[in-house]
Amino acid sequence: MHFEEAVAKVVAPKKAKLNAAKQVLTETKKILAEKRQLASELEANVTKLNQDLAFANAEKQRLEDEVDLCTNKLRRAESLISGLGGERARWTKAADHLQSIYDSLPGDTLISSGIVAYLATVSLTIREVCVKDWWNLCKKMNISCSDNFGLISVLGLDHQIQNWHVAGLPRDIFSIENAIIMDNSNRYSLFIDPQDQANKWIKNMEKPNRLNVIKFTQADYMKVIVNSLEVGRPVLLEGIENELEPPLDPLLSRNTFIYSGVEYISLNDTVIPVSKNFRFYMTSNLRNPTFQPETFTKATIINFSLTQQGLNDQLLTTVVAKERPDLQQLLEEVIAENAKNKTKLKEVEDSILYTMSNSKKDILEDESSIKILDDSKIISADIIAKQMTSETTMAQIEEFRKHYRSFASHSSMLYTSITDLPNIDPMYQFSLNWYINLFKYSIENAKRSVDQRQRITYLSEAITKNLYNAICRSIFEKDKLLYSFILCTKIMIADGRLQPNLLLFLLSRGEVVHSSEGTSNPSPDWITDKIWENILKLNQVESFNDFVDSFSSNLSKWKEFYDSIDPVSTTLPEPWETTLKSFEKLIILNTIRPDKTADGIKMFVTKEMGSEFVTPPQFDISRSFQDATSLTPLIFVLSPGADPMNSLLIFAEKMGYIKTFQSISLGQGQGPIAQKLIEEAQDKGSWVCLQNCHLATSWMPTLQLLWENMDFNNTTLSFRLWLTCYPTQNFPTSILQNGVKMTNEPPKGLQQNMLRTYMSEPMKDPDFYNGCPGKDNAFARLLFGVSFFHAVVQERRKYGSIGWNILYEFNDSDFQISVMQLKTFLNQYDKIPYAAICYLTGECNYGGRVTDVWDRRLIVDLLTDYINADVVNNLTYEFAGQKDFVLWRKLEHAEMVKYIDAVIPNNSSPEIFGLHPNACITQELNTSQKLMDSMLMIQGKGSDTSTEGSNMKLLAMVLDVLKRLPKNFDIELSEQKYPFDYNESMNTVLTQEMNRFNRLLSIIRKSCSDLEKSIKGVLPITPELEILGSSLTFNKIPDVWMKASYPSIKPVASYIQDFIRRLKWLDEWYVNGKDTTFWLAGFYFTQAFLTGAMQNYARKYKIPIDTLTFDFAILPNDRMETTPSDGVYINGIFIDGARWDRNESVLAEQIPKVLIEAMPAIHLLPIKILELPNDSRYKCPLYKTTERRGILSTTGHSTNFVLHMLLKTNQNASHWIKRSAALICQTND
Repeated sequence: MHFEEAVAKVVAPKKAKLNAAKQVLTETKKILAEKRQLASELEANVTKLNQDLAFANAEKQRLEDEVDLCTNKLRRAESLISGLGGERARWTKAADHLQSIYDSLPGDTLISSGIVAYLATVSLTIREVCVKDWWNLCKKMNISCSDNFGLISVLGLDHQIQNWHVAGLPRDIFSIENAIIMDNSNRYSLFIDPQDQANKWIKNMEKPNRLNVIKFTQADYMKVIVNSLEVGRPVLLEGIENELEPPLDPLLSRNTFIYSGVEYISLNDTVIPVSKNFRFYMTSNLRNPTFQPETFTKATIINFSLTQQGLNDQLLTTVVAKERPDLQQLLEEVIAENAKNKTKLKEVEDSILYTMSNSKKDILEDESSIKILDDSKIISADIIAKQMTSETTMAQIEEFRKHYRSFASHSSMLYTSITDLPNIDPMYQFSLNWYINLFKYSIENAKRSVDQRQRITYLSEAITKNLYNAICRSIFEKDKLLYSFILCTKIMIADGRLQPNLLLFLLSRGEVVHSSEGTSNPSPDWITDKIWENILKLNQVESFNDFVDSFSSNLSKWKEFYDSIDPVSTTLPEPWETTLKSFEKLIILNTIRPDKTADGIKMFVTKEMGSEFVTPPQFDISRSFQDATSLTPLIFVLSPGADPMNSLLIFAEKMGYIKTFQSISLGQGQGPIAQKLIEEAQDKGSWVCLQNCHLATSWMPTLQLLWENMDFNNTTLSFRLWLTCYPTQNFPTSILQNGVKMTNEPPKGLQQNMLRTYMSEPMKDPDFYNGCPGKDNAFARLLFGVSFFHAVVQERRKYGSIGWNILYEFNDSDFQISVMQLKTFLNQYDKIPYAAICYLTGECNYGGRVTDVWDRRLIVDLLTDYINADVVNNLTYEFAGQKDFVLWRKLEHAEMVKYIDAVIPNNSSPEIFGLHPNACITQELNTSQKLMDSMLMIQGKGSDTSTEGSNMKLLAMVLDVLKRLPKNFDIELSEQKYPFDYNESMNTVLTQEMNRFNRLLSIIRKSCSDLEKSIKGVLPITPELEILGSSLTFNKIPDVWMKASYPSIKPVASYIQDFIRRLKWLDEWYVNGKDTTFWLAGFYFTQAFLTGAMQNYARKYKIPIDTLTFDFAILPNDRMETTPSDGVYINGIFIDGARWDRNESVLAEQIPKVLIEAMPAIHLLPIKILELPNDSRYKCPLYKTTERRGILSTTGHSTNFVLHMLLKTNQNASHWIKRSAALICQTND
């Protein structure tokens, strides 16, 4: 226990200490746990703080990065805003414009498509009318379209148009639209390009792309196309005529196919790939080509005729280049720079839009895109600055140019005075290049002045005068006054001094006035129905208000004017002399004294422009030579009786080229020889003349190719190509337009004609003139007779159909062979064989070219007055029945020349030629009418009659015609009422006439109806309807009517009246039965009626019809009340060249100023040919119209000829043969 106590004592403190230690340990552990807990918490806190710190640092970095990013964005945004901010207004406006375009897209696209598809061939005026109608239709149908529609604004691109201009595209709207049509058409384009504008533009535009230029005349043209298709070169096919070659069909039709992703075409029997860079153009320099309808389906045919505005710009550029070449050069540089700038600006804008729309991230984070935009802005700003500078420069240049605009406008108007001259004669063609060269020459040679206004006046005077002289050297004498009138009226219309409607009124004599309208003729004894009708038409013109009443109340004064020998210079009765202008006075003259219209026009031009414009320059070969170069052909346009070779040889000798001068007359087989001569002359620099090109029309394409291949590299400068040719449609157009043309006509007038004969071969040759020894006087007198006859047959031509039915081209060869034969006969026979001489001269030499039997009768009759025994034996023989025309006793050549110069007048009376003095009136009427007709031909084809006002007038005219036309005849009813009757041929005649008139009536009705629908827009405009409308506007019978009509040369207003009168007459025959007196002129086919009358007689008396003919009795009255027992009575016939004396019942001379008189009724009595009295009556031909000529029929007569009638006369029939007395079925009025 003790041990246990001892142990306990020892152990107890230790336990106490152990417990204490445990207590301490527990507390310490507790403290440790607490400390550990605190440490853990502190560690957790530190971790959290570390985490917070890391997050804060990360956030800090993020914010710092975001600040940097925003700073950069801000910088870029500021840069972008500053860079594009200037574009905001422009782009905002552009966006609004694009929105407007988008809103108007349906209508604009529709109209634009219509223009490209349908209006490429029409003129600007027609195009504008159609577009306006389409625009109105779109508005009416609620199809949205632009308020101010324009093809240029819809399909045009500014930079592209500017580049086109740099390449030579004219700056007028029409040309720009044509280029846009070409650019947007799915078919290849064929340009109607008479002024060669499209040709030059295409060549300049495609020059960088190595354009191939070909023609159909090239043998390898298809090979060139094939190669170009493969390599992608553009092709221009120029010089197209009226047809396209068949080998082009696959290309034009675009018959291609795709194989392995490549486009192919089968062309020229070869399959070839088609390059995307291939382009094909075609041009024709014909003014009015007649393409086949299928051509319009193969190509887009574009009318590229130069407008006056386009020519204005070209001429303005030319004159500025001549007056201030420095300014013009600067202008060209500015234009070229502007074109580059616009193209570059477009590229910049496209780059900006592409960059902004195609960036794959935020544009503010795309440094490269921002750099692109910055660079683009710099370029754009530079371009805009340059454009502003250019605009300033342009304004300065324009300030100078505007002073010359009036001159350029005047000159472009002058060009329009020559563009339609080919309507008169195919040789009257002049290229724009020819005119521009003349324009430059005028500028260089016009008077100088420091006063700019005075200088411009001098320029205008120079180009006007130079053009007049140049044209007059190139056209025939008969057309020189016409051109003076064209020039004068063009200038006056341009200056506002003449209204176009007044000119149209003068030419067409206004609209038709029905006989029921207006007041009656106040003095029929001197005022013809035609003159009174024309007086009534004056009411249609505002200037002539109350003229009809004034005229009727002052007849005595107007009678003095009518009877005046010189009405041109006679003052008009007041108030008209004071109130009317010069052109209005010309209208009065044309109305009352139409025979003096030509003289009035001459006086009018003299008053308005000066006498120098009615005094054409004399023939001067040296002046024409000055206008030519080695590449310019010199063309003599021939006329009957003219041979320029003598003048050319003299000139060649003067210029020192006579020794090397070569000449050849073209004809069959001469082409290769001519080609060799040209090539040799080109090389040596000599002259060559090709005569009578009209006889080698098949070789003309070769001549054209030879000329086109000439250039200054292969042609010596002294080379000249001379050509002679009668007017022909087959002469190469390009040579004609670019050559220098000359006319050298034989002198006019009896005296000049005979002097020329005596001064020419063989008359001037002493060996010939003195070639009949022992018969010198007889030979000299007969030579004079043949010379006089030669002059007479030529001078009668100027009197028109009363001179000769057909205007024959009697020439020097006829005379030369005749006098050669005369010399032979006189040397071979002791007794002069007058009959043989007359036969050879009249029937063979001169008569050989005479195709009309009545002309042959005339020429033989004329010749007997100059070749007969009295001419030789009677020393006081009066040639042409004139007392003054008695030969002197001295008959030497020199003395005969003196006699002609002293005795024979140049302006001879018609009686010298066997005609009545009234023939002068006929001649003047013919001259005036031809002048008016020629002017109408120019106005009709050169003027645009599609304006709204003219359309309304035309519509009114068409409706009036349709209203007046009766229903067609009912043939079945006619055949029932008038069945076939063996003894009454007139039943068949009536039915046949109704059939013929029905056909014509239907054609007139349908054509007018179609034209009405076309004007109203129901039917499309066709070329045929355009021609119809033009003919009606200018008071001409349309060709479509004439093809189905009886012969007539009336104006269309009178034609319609006459046509309706014929229908009414036939209807009266149908309703009332046969008339007692037949209106012969009323028949469509007169011969059928005459045959019917003959058949009735033959069947009545059972006589073979081929043994019968007609005898004629002129009755005292205009119509008979009863029918004859045999034969028929006819009326409605007129006599020309004579009159019928109703008191004496014989032919008599005309009353002065009365050209045509009505004949009384005539009895046509069938009679046996053998029983026809063989008396001295005049065999008088009856013609359908005053034109007399027609087509030669199988009977040997003209189709205008009806039959001959035998008329009593107290004079020899020869007298009336020379008078050309004839009967006429219808007058011209």
